[in-house]
Amino acid sequence: MSAPLIAIDAMGGDFGPHCIVPASVACLAEFPSLHLVLVGQAPILEELIARHPGVDRARLRVEHASEVIGMDERPSQALRGKPDASMRVALELVRSGRAQACVSAGNTGALMALSRYVLKTLPGIDRPAMVSAVPTAKGVCHLLDLGANVDCSAEHLYQFAVMGSVAAEALGVVRPRVALLNVGMEEIKGNQQVKLAASLLQQAQGLNYTGFIEGDGLYRGEADVVVCDGFVGNILLKSSEGLASMILARIEALFNDGLAARLVGSMALPLLRRLRSDLAPARHNGASFLGLQGIVVKSHGAAGVEGFQSAIRRALVEVRENLPQRLHGRLEDLLL
Repeated sequence: MSAPLIAIDAMGGDFGPHCIVPASVACLAEFPSLHLVLVGQAPILEELIARHPGVDRARLRVEHASEVIGMDERPSQALRGKPDASMRVALELVRSGRAQACVSAGNTGALMALSRYVLKTLPGIDRPAMVSAVPTAKGVCHLLDLGANVDCSAEHLYQFAVMGSVAAEALGVVRPRVALLNVGMEEIKGNQQVKLAASLLQQAQGLNYTGFIEGDGLYRGEADVVVCDGFVGNILLKSSEGLASMILARIEALFNDGLAARLVGSMALPLLRRLRSDLAPARHNGASFLGLQGIVVKSHGAAGVEGFQSAIRRALVEVRENLPQRLHGRLEDLLL
């Protein structure tokens, strides 16, 4: 394939271009074939790029966009009121074929609304879904939806399951195990939408649906794809990140509690660092918007340089795997 080119909304997120420019420069060094276009206010971006004199400008260019969408701005305002916003210009580059993916740490609601408007959804898909990899005892689980769709019908959950399965296959999972997140394993458990979605999934041909799963089963690695509505998924993801941070902090505090504990801690430090690396939210940062006619990856707004690099890496994988085309090719077979 030709050299991948990814459009970066360089003005989004809590730290904006002061985080995004160095993350982009680091990714260019990591992937020699990668090309990036930073979209945003050109004077600011050029000044920050100048701090990295060794960067290959043949693979990094700037596309000026005069407006910025605020993190607290309503999606409707962003959709109608800022035609030259960095987020929108980056998405237009994907729509026109001048870029193969868009990465943004900006306003999630605005990014979803603009993505649907600019790129449109794939045939058969009513709503795009956000999916990300969550660490488990056996590797990772692909969890969706993560907040794009708070209220979902059974048909929406079914579509999420299909898209999640195809995406997991594209990322190397053979015959992904797909499960519905529920309050119990029994068929009588759950709300009406989950029960109806289970009935639809049981009828699906070519989908490896394994039934209901509870939260602890997710972390034991009992499924490769776990489906829920965005309200539940967002709470689960953020609670998981907070729990992992709390546990690591408590372990470090215990190892500093007295001389004997510090001696034990010094021996355990390499393992603790490895655990911190495995569970660090930055390593798993980057949620894909599945179901669009183009690749869009959402970085956590509070992500630092390392976290934003992970989001760019995710976009690069999806470009190399031609994910939207793979989804389109399988949807006709799997959708009811």
